Amino acid sequence: MLTLTSPVETPLHRLPAGAKLAGLCLATVVLFRLDSPVPLGACLAMLAVLHLALGLRFASTALRLLVPLWPFVLVIAFWHLWLGEPAAGATILLRLVTAVAAANLVTMTTRLSDMVTVIEKIAAPLRRIGLSPRSLALAIALAIRFLPVLSQRMGQISEALRARSPRRAGYRVLIPACLAALDDAEHVAEALRARGGAG
Repeated sequence: MLTLTSPVETPLHRLPAGAKLAGLCLATVVLFRLDSPVPLGACLAMLAVLHLALGLRFASTALRLLVPLWPFVLVIAFWHLWLGEPAAGATILLRLVTAVAAANLVTMTTRLSDMVTVIEKIAAPLRRIGLSPRSLALAIALAIRFLPVLSQRMGQISEALRARSPRRAGYRVLIPACLAALDDAEHVAEALRARGGAG
């Protein structure tokens, strides 16, 4: 399975996972309190400067992780242009891109094991009602890590379909992608069972 953690070492890698996740939560709350393109654009610009300050290679990797957003960007942009509400559309798009970029920044600089530990501590009270904090933490972490895997799979399937037909892949990607995701999930489940389960 792919990992989002960047091999390029940055100062953010050395910060505690809990502090980064708390900062991400706070930043997301602030983003949803802003309702104008200007302050949201300023937030995105500051985030871009932070990425660049961490190195061009790091920033280019982060930019590639935003590529899967383009279908949503197109749909939102065209819809709000059709409604005659460009400012509202720009607000939503800037909020979306900034929030995802901030989340990517955290996952790129945080190890999976550290994320699982933090989420497990936060979910510890769930033991009182019979739920396993470890299982919840692992499920959330795996969901985060599976996103780039699914994106890569869809890209591979699209390329394979284009090689076999001049037509656009379109919706034909969905069924093979779903089957591939189920296959990957089964392999991960087998690996977890081999290691004694999620605990």
